[in-house]
Amino acid sequence: MSINLWITILFSSLYLTSCKCFHQQENFVKAVFPKGINPIAPYSPGVVVDNMLFIGGQIAIDPYTSSLVVEDIEKETHQVLKNLFQIVKEAGFEPNDLVKITIFMTDIAHYEVINRVYAEYFKEVKILPAREAVAVKSLPRNVNVEISAIAVKSKF
Repeated sequence: MSINLWITILFSSLYLTSCKCFHQQENFVKAVFPKGINPIAPYSPGVVVDNMLFIGGQIAIDPYTSSLVVEDIEKETHQVLKNLFQIVKEAGFEPNDLVKITIFMTDIAHYEVINRVYAEYFKEVKILPAREAVAVKSLPRNVNVEISAIAVKSKF
């Protein structure tokens, strides 16, 4: 092989290995456990991966008393959203970073009340997150509502 071909191969390989697409990048991963929010199963309430936050399903457990708040669907939904927003804050994110919400409810008749309470928590958000709300047969600890979420910090 000619020296020119070797130089071309050498510089090409140096260039390619310097490209991000050829580097194995390690992700920043951190579990988020806000004070008082203790999962009822083996999972993390929140997990940060780089600029994304994944929030596991939150139910209406009062973080100060560890008791369920299920007197009525309105109070229950408030507690669920308080827990969710506490995880967002603890992870270093903001409500405006939320991009996806999933609401599970045991009775579709609760939809109107859940939606009204939900709207209170998102009235200051610039872009409302994508969302679905589905009725399910039952939820852990016989609660009536569970909410999970995904947040992304903008790099712009």
